[in-house]
Amino acid sequence: MAFEDKTLTCKDCGAEFVWTAGEQEFYAQKGFDNPPMRCPDCRKKKKEEKRSGMGERQMFDIVCSRCGNPGQVPFQPTDGREVLCRNCFAQSREN
Repeated sequence: MAFEDKTLTCKDCGAEFVWTAGEQEFYAQKGFDNPPMRCPDCRKKKKEEKRSGMGERQMFDIVCSRCGNPGQVPFQPTDGREVLCRNCFAQSREN
């Protein structure tokens, strides 16, 4: 399959950027079906925003379903579902 450079428009900033034949080949090798939606600068910015937001994860208070101890989890617990504290979760992964 022959690849040719394509000019795409970034969905964030609206700038045009070139999606090179080499990049297209790389995408094809990895099994990616869709072209990039963002220019390289906006992709980099998006990754940095994602990384910086990881330190500000919201935690939710829980009571462990197994031992009854209080704890915190990084997701909103769902009614009727088992929620484990850190220790019980680690033990369940070992088994």
